[in-house]
Amino acid sequence: MRELIAAVRPALAQADIVPDRRGKPWLRGRPGLGISVSHSQGALAAGVAAGRALGVDVQRPAPSVTASFTRRLLHEHAQQLAALPPARAAEEVAWVWTAQEACVKADGTGFAGRPWTIDVPPGARTGRWGDYRRISLRDHSPTPLSCAFPTAETLRKGTR
Repeated sequence: MRELIAAVRPALAQADIVPDRRGKPWLRGRPGLGISVSHSQGALAAGVAAGRALGVDVQRPAPSVTASFTRRLLHEHAQQLAALPPARAAEEVAWVWTAQEACVKADGTGFAGRPWTIDVPPGARTGRWGDYRRISLRDHSPTPLSCAFPTAETLRKGTR
């Protein structure tokens, strides 16, 4: 994380990283620099964004997922995964989950933001959730990895 901070804002590389009341990391006294970190079974993702909030999430897929879990995350899209082999369906669920989780991390609400309610269709690479834009890095990472951040219009309005 410190290497990323140094690349974006070298003068802040040694600033204290502390959790807010919900556990989201931030730099003490530097709310203008968004940071986020995630880990899953040996995979690690971290991000730094100047002038905006940020959420990142990485998730190693389970060997398989239950139909009820898939429905909980994908709602009406769940049936699209029914014909896939179990490992491929589980991988797609992991991609969806990283997009959902990145959004609530960027928002700072975490599980209280109810990530499973965010509509992310299978195969999606980009999308929006309220004032946030999400990107799944499907073309750049073999492990499901997504990030989310406030849209440019939200930043212009000064609401995030």
